[in-house]
Amino acid sequence: METNRAAVGAALCVLALAAPLRAQSGQLPRAADGRPDLTGIWQAASAAHWDIEPHAAYASRTPDTGAIGAAPGGLGIVEGGMIPYLPEAVAQKRKNFENRRTDDPEAKCYLPGVPRATYMPFPFQIVQGTDKIFIGYEYANANRVVHMQEVPESPVDTWMGHSMGRWEGDTLVVDVTAFNGQTWFDRAGNFHSSALHVVERYTPVTPHHLQYEATIEDPQTFTRPWKISLPLYRRMEAGMQLLEFKCIPFAEELLYGHLRWGPEEAR
Repeated sequence: METNRAAVGAALCVLALAAPLRAQSGQLPRAADGRPDLTGIWQAASAAHWDIEPHAAYASRTPDTGAIGAAPGGLGIVEGGMIPYLPEAVAQKRKNFENRRTDDPEAKCYLPGVPRATYMPFPFQIVQGTDKIFIGYEYANANRVVHMQEVPESPVDTWMGHSMGRWEGDTLVVDVTAFNGQTWFDRAGNFHSSALHVVERYTPVTPHHLQYEATIEDPQTFTRPWKISLPLYRRMEAGMQLLEFKCIPFAEELLYGHLRWGPEEAR
């Protein structure tokens, strides 16, 4: 009898906790066509920007930056914990990590790619239409268009890829191909090739947060497809807007400093 009472009590607690979530789900903002309206400014709150795998805090490659250059620890966003690299790709990942200060595409102000743009410590904005969905990122003015109807395949590979979208219930599914293979997943040097194929899923859980998932496939780099997932939060400040982060001036010394004329060349 006591066991039954405990089980009933536990079930009632679960129902009580689930009721607010159901109520929130029923209040999702919707567009004129009845689909969830994802329009708004969103941002991740995660240490995935530094490393998408589980990791302890680690020091900067330049000790003179002190604690400012150190990376915080994180639980990781990779399903199962570790990325399933091919054996020959492991050495490249390690090399990337050792040379991250200069080799990370972010340091050079290159476009961040997908899915990295989603969990960088910058907000991004979704503007939802019927045939197109626009996503603009604060970092480097990166942007992309999600085509919700059939369009020709991309004739060239690009930094942000070619995005084709569809709805599966209340989930926006985005199939992304045609990458140039030059982006990383994070500051820890996790990388991919131009064979990368990403399938994103944006699922509204409440009016103010989305569950983001991305399935990643690249047979030239990984032994199998793998998945990342993390929540995204709506920015609620009054008057919130994307600001400019034109990072090219910050990267000029890294990219072109070696071309500066010295005293001899200037004569």
